[in-house]
Amino acid sequence: MRGTLTGQRYVDDILRPHVGPFLNSLPGAIFQQDNARTHTERVAQDSLRHFQTLPWPSRSPDLFPVEHVWDQLKRQMTSCHSVNDLELAVQDLWAHLPQDNIRCRINSMPDRVVACNATGGGPTRY
Repeated sequence: MRGTLTGQRYVDDILRPHVGPFLNSLPGAIFQQDNARTHTERVAQDSLRHFQTLPWPSRSPDLFPVEHVWDQLKRQMTSCHSVNDLELAVQDLWAHLPQDNIRCRINSMPDRVVACNATGGGPTRY
């Protein structure tokens, strides 16, 4: 997304057109998001009031596999001299990211949860 992601943009560009329809297609689905400011703004919370949500505990460990994928992409990034160059570089890296890498991250979730529980929510080797 270009520009600043406000609570209203989050609702208009992400929740209403994508998240809402997706959750409506999954009876009994539970939605969870982190405590990013755009997620906790009243407009975003109000737009989710018809869905079952799971609160995000403060100071919780970050177990999302996509965070590791983003980290991998950041490490592969070269210097960019414009927003357009940055956008093209990220799109190219994302398009060429091996699906096995993503699948490996997803498949590691049970082990991540066990490790997180074993440390009481503290740091893990992941």
